[in-house]
Amino acid sequence: MRNVYQTQIESFYLDNKRMPTYSEMMKLFGFKSKNAIFKIVNKLLEAGVVAKDHLGRLIPTESFGEIPMLGYVTAGLPATVEEELTDTIKLDDLLIQNKSLTYMLEVDGDSMIDAHIEKGDMVLVEKTNQAKDMQIVIAEVDGEYTMKYFRKEGNKVWLEPANKKYSPIYPENSLNVIAVLKAVIRKY
Repeated sequence: MRNVYQTQIESFYLDNKRMPTYSEMMKLFGFKSKNAIFKIVNKLLEAGVVAKDHLGRLIPTESFGEIPMLGYVTAGLPATVEEELTDTIKLDDLLIQNKSLTYMLEVDGDSMIDAHIEKGDMVLVEKTNQAKDMQIVIAEVDGEYTMKYFRKEGNKVWLEPANKKYSPIYPENSLNVIAVLKAVIRKY
């Protein structure tokens, strides 16, 4: 079961892109003794949350950064729900199929708002040079880049915005698919 120390170490790792040292953990947990940190680290090692590399430094394990899955929530009429830990998931495993081809972009503009993609949202995309009709893509059209619906009818291809204020984009010279949309992330 996740504990407060594991959560603090995971937060440190997300912020700093590295594991904390024992001295940093003393400050992080408010302890004055490295012996107390040693005991916590041993419990995290036993639980498989962290491991040690060949130099004895802490490294994250596969289960590091998992988020508890607590069941379902009703999106219709209100209903009683029992909260119970049903599983844990890693967001990477849920959202990313091919890590080497995946990257994120921040959205700037409002041409995709009817697809529920707004300025400031983060989009997770996967590199590819092919798309199906009506997939949301990152494309290079006549030397400029944009995110739109990819449209294809016969041999004719164009980009379609998801906002009535904007017109479809028909390429004059070239239209190349760069990536396809996999997920939209919005913080509230």
